[in-house]
This record gives sequence, C-alpha cells and structure tokens, in this order.
Amino acid sequence: MKRFFSILILVIVLVAAWFLFFRNTKQDEKPVAQSKNVVKKHSPEFNESIANVLDAYFKMKNAFVDADTSAVKNAVSKFINATDSIKLSELKATDSSLVITARQNISDIKANAQPILQENDITEMRQDFSMVSENLYPLLKVIGYEGNKVYWQNCPMAFGEDKPANWLSNTAEINNPYLGKNDPKYKSGMLHCGENMDSIYLK
Repeated sequence: MKRFFSILILVIVLVAAWFLFFRNTKQDEKPVAQSKNVVKKHSPEFNESIANVLDAYFKMKNAFVDADTSAVKNAVSKFINATDSIKLSELKATDSSLVITARQNISDIKANAQPILQENDITEMRQDFSMVSENLYPLLKVIGYEGNKVYWQNCPMAFGEDKPANWLSNTAEINNPYLGKNDPKYKSGMLHCGENMDSIYLK
C-alpha cells in the first residue's frame, strides 16, 4: 500500500511539473509579426517629383541654418524649378478637387519663394521661407505624401519672443533655420531651439 501511494505521489508530481513547464513555454511564445505590405497609390515618377521638391527645400533650410544667403538663393532656384515639375496630372484620375487645392498650394509656395531671390536681408528671406513652409506642409497632406518621414517643427521665438515659425525637416533633430548657427544675438546658442509638432509619412 505504501508503495502504491509513493508511485501515485510521484505521478502527481510529474504531471504537475509537466503542466507548469508546458504553460510557461506557451507564455514565452510570441506571435510572429505579420509583415506590413504598404501599397503606394502614386507612381514612382510622381513620388520622385515630390522628392525633388523636398530635396531642394531641405537644402534651402540647411542654408538658412548656416545663414548662407548665396546657398539659400541657389536652393530656392532649384526649389522653384522642382515645384514646376510636380506631376499633378496624375491626381486628376483620383479627384479633380485635389488638383485644384494642390495647384493653389503650389501657387502660394512660388509666390513666397520667388521674392527670396531678390532679397538681401536674411530676416526678410526667412520670413518668406516661413510662408513657403506653411504652404508646403499642407500640400504634402493634400497629395497623400508617400516618401521618407518628414517632421513639422516649430520655434516659439523665430522672429522675437512671441513670434513663432515652423519648418519641415528630414530629421527629428532640431536645427533651427530662423536662429541658426550665426545669429547676431545668440550666436549658435539657439541652434537647437524648437520642437517636433507633427510628422508625415506613408503608414
């Protein structure tokens, strides 16, 4: 009888050990993440035309960070040419109202970019750059931007203590185009002044 109970206890212990081991193994198993196949709705040519616009814009932004007016004007010329090459005709097949809105954004962008080519005062140039940014940001949303992640950034004191301004960046790091590296008052002390407000990318 004692032998029977010993065997019974041993069986119970083994079953309990197996159950605990099996349960822990199950808990450690994690579901395999499903690969996300993102389907783009625009053609490669359309997306390339937008990428060219942003490339010129970012060069302009970086030139403002460096307070290099010659580099700013060179980038502005390329930026304007790039906006003229956006393949808006592709949007007609989706929604004609998108084309109307996008064309208005582009018109406003160019209206603010072109004066930069004639200006010599960097503060005036930066004010126009601010307006370019304010129209480029909604354009990306209107067209359904499908490129690399871009950040919508803000400086609360771009043109004074209570005069903020925004810009787009291809990095999350803040490099302020309004105060920059060579500000007459702050030098490079306000280079990283600002914050990320939003981001745009194909999710």
